Amino acid sequence: MSSSASRPLRSFASSERFIAEIASPALRPGYVLVGDETFLLDRCRRAVLDLLAPPDIRDFCLHDLDLASISLFDVLDQAQTPSLMTPFQVFFVRGLRHLYTRGAKKEEFAALDSYGRRPNPQAVLFFLADHIHIPTDLRRMDMQDKERYERIRETLGEWCGTVELARVDEPDAMAWVSATAVARGARIDEDAARELVDALGADMMLIASELEKLLLYADGKLRLHPDPATPVEAARITLGDVETMVLAAKQRSLYELTDAISARDRTRAILLLHGLLNASDNGEDAAIGHLYMLARTFRQMLVILEKNVRDSRTLWQVLWQGFRMPPFAADDLLRQARRYKSRRDLTRALRLIARADLELRSSPASKRLVLERLVLALAGEPKLSAFDAAHPFAIEL
Repeated sequence: MSSSASRPLRSFASSERFIAEIASPALRPGYVLVGDETFLLDRCRRAVLDLLAPPDIRDFCLHDLDLASISLFDVLDQAQTPSLMTPFQVFFVRGLRHLYTRGAKKEEFAALDSYGRRPNPQAVLFFLADHIHIPTDLRRMDMQDKERYERIRETLGEWCGTVELARVDEPDAMAWVSATAVARGARIDEDAARELVDALGADMMLIASELEKLLLYADGKLRLHPDPATPVEAARITLGDVETMVLAAKQRSLYELTDAISARDRTRAILLLHGLLNASDNGEDAAIGHLYMLARTFRQMLVILEKNVRDSRTLWQVLWQGFRMPPFAADDLLRQARRYKSRRDLTRALRLIARADLELRSSPASKRLVLERLVLALAGEPKLSAFDAAHPFAIEL
């Protein structure tokens, strides 16, 4: 990992140039931060606050505005007005998409052009265009996003600097993980870094959060079980640590299980269930957790079926925050949901899971047996009784 950690990180280059520029005398009157990579956007914002809005005057010089609730004319008027409290003002302006909605907006763009020709040297504007998605490979950028980006360049490019906040590619994310661990006095195995990045779909905000937990966990292990043969030892994050601590890494095998279930492959489903139980630190005691994740996955598939979701972009819209799957599982879940032809099949599965949950909480002789019966029932074809034929809305458990 040392070689990858030491190479320049291409995905971070644009934000690094931006940070270097705002620290120099070549500061422009405005910047447009384009892209929905929240990690890089947060990195840029923290750099702006550290360099241009120190804590002792931040309450007076920092302005967070949103074009959804304030007009552009008011924003520019505030930027033109000198402050009596501070010598310099910083404006973060969200909701830039509202400037490019239907309508000519000639007056707004004329006001921007006028401000750009005579900006206030004691103020800087940061426009956030986080409605545009910039993929790692720019050639795969959505045509609509390309048009939005070009429109921004045409109207603001003459006096505003443009900062592209594209998605971070996986090699750069792995290198960042390794370098961050070293900077914190720890080290992470290459396969552990790869699993962390892959399981979280190179989502840098999630990676940073999970890495923080892993660093604390590894440090705690080192303190509890120090190696007497090595007086000074760095905390080490292993693949096992990632699989233990990172929920998305645990979910990978669970999505393989639901794939076998939805394909009605009973043999593979049972083998995957045994692998899941054997890999769990608590063995059968983790049964309730596995059952919860199964219920969650089938509920997600039910929403996908009811909303007739066909692609991953729509998927993020119909699944609310806190109920979404890891990015790597989106396509798998869509494929699995399409195997169920009716709402009835999925509600039957949820009823089976609910019955298994009740059985597990009743202290059965073997939790493994309860889960095995559940998986066999889920992967099997539902049987209709005479009662079901007469009552089409009844569901056989």
